[in-house]
Amino acid sequence: MRRLRPRTAPTPLPASSALPARFMPSARPRPSAFSAPCVRSVLSGLAALTSLALLATGCADVEGLQSEGRARDVDAPLVLWPHYSPAPPRRDENPAALVPVPHVPRIPSGSMADAKPLAVLDADITAQGETPPAPKAVRRPELHDLTGDGKPDLLMAVNLDPRNSELRVYSVRDSVVTRVLVLRGVLAGVELAAGHLAIREPTKDPRYVSVIDYLWDGDSMGLWNLTLDDARTSQTPQPGGGSP
Repeated sequence: MRRLRPRTAPTPLPASSALPARFMPSARPRPSAFSAPCVRSVLSGLAALTSLALLATGCADVEGLQSEGRARDVDAPLVLWPHYSPAPPRRDENPAALVPVPHVPRIPSGSMADAKPLAVLDADITAQGETPPAPKAVRRPELHDLTGDGKPDLLMAVNLDPRNSELRVYSVRDSVVTRVLVLRGVLAGVELAAGHLAIREPTKDPRYVSVIDYLWDGDSMGLWNLTLDDARTSQTPQPGGGSP
């Protein structure tokens, strides 16, 4: 082991051996090794080294995430029969086509609350060359403003069989009763929210239903959105505002 020698007081120098004044320590304090300019220089150097290290490690960030390499190539889908496209729908195939209902009185008030719901439904179906449904197959009429004019429109639903049904929506356009929407299918739910008419239909996957939102765009009931929803999502029924 290294032995430590006891410290003794320094022997004073004789006057004759005193150092010249130019070799005497100055009264001015020596600069600190960690003065502000020195600290700034060290920090700048560390920042530069950190940037180089990040580039060298393949985009690693402070949380330790690292690049897994080049992304896989994605091939474009193979289009079958690319030169074929279906013809556009006819007017009678457009569910949102505006169709005046013949043989019903005009409504100067502009409110479908002044119309007779069953008479409107029967006249509309008859004009299409079909037989009006039995009254027991018609659900209770509903009156709600879907066109944003502050006046109620008429919603009618007909049960075609135990699974399929048909929805028809009527509004007053220039005092004329006009059908603004007709939908036929498996209507698992019909909902209203913020002016939107949402139609829920089952898909081939029993876990999901498709939800189609229709919204009045000033001229017609346009398809606003199409989404998938959980078929098991519970729906809270709200009291209807319709009147027979």
